[in-house]
Amino acid sequence: MSARPPIALTCGDPSGIGPEIIAKWLSENPDWAPLVCPVGPEAWLESLGIPGLQTPGKKGLFAPGTPTREGAKVAWDALQLAATGCLEGRFSAVVTGPVGKEQLQAIGYPFPGQTEFFADAWGGVPSMAFAGKELKVVLATWHESLASIPGRLKKEPDLLDRAVIHAVEWAQREGIKEPRIAVCGLNPHAGEGGMLGLEERDLLNPRLEIMRRLYPGVTACLPADTVFHRMREQEFDVAVALYHDQGLIPVKTLEFHTAVNVTLGLKFVRTSPDHGTAFAIAGKGIARTGSFAHAVELAARYAQVRS
Repeated sequence: MSARPPIALTCGDPSGIGPEIIAKWLSENPDWAPLVCPVGPEAWLESLGIPGLQTPGKKGLFAPGTPTREGAKVAWDALQLAATGCLEGRFSAVVTGPVGKEQLQAIGYPFPGQTEFFADAWGGVPSMAFAGKELKVVLATWHESLASIPGRLKKEPDLLDRAVIHAVEWAQREGIKEPRIAVCGLNPHAGEGGMLGLEERDLLNPRLEIMRRLYPGVTACLPADTVFHRMREQEFDVAVALYHDQGLIPVKTLEFHTAVNVTLGLKFVRTSPDHGTAFAIAGKGIARTGSFAHAVELAARYAQVRS
């Protein structure tokens, strides 16, 4: 692992919990220090006591819990430095700290999240995925209003195809030769044969039938209310959820402190802890490092597989 370039750790919003969980994680895991490169404001880097990559602008500390436009600019700059560093061969992967989307939008950030930023920076068409100790979930759509999902799936059927392919490839990366992929239905009871919705019968299942010619372990649409229980019973390796909350509610309910956001389908590895900026508790010393630690471990392992 030490022979590869380091993993970039972006600070996220400097007024959120990102900087403190990175600092706490480094203090708990000093052996990782030579293998990572923090990216963020000067004062924070100095407090860490290890080499890092400084963002331009403010050199002093940011007030915890008080988001500002200046802090959002730091978060954006850190993303740009990390993405460019991967393209130039200086980083092997990126683990991103949580950002304040509202603050980023206020300064002209043109993406709904960090996933879309890296897709633009590196090229490729991503899928958002989440890895816990018991659950692995790939989303077909994510930062979309619930009302728009049926129309998007109908207009862009490749959304489902891509999520299934990424789920299969992800499981194979984990060493599973014949992945078992559960696909959640859109409607209650996966449409109940058309009684509770037509999307499964008329749109989704025909696509999945074609996918099964290449990937026999892919299911037809299943009732989403039992998919995740069945995964915990080890019946499936990865689930494909059709929209954000369908996948995130079970993940965050069962694995809030350990789950990791994984961006699939891009040139480089990018992971992040599965939580937000938590401005309300920033600076209080109570933020947990479990999800961040898992994000770094996954990034290191996946980068090694790719090298």
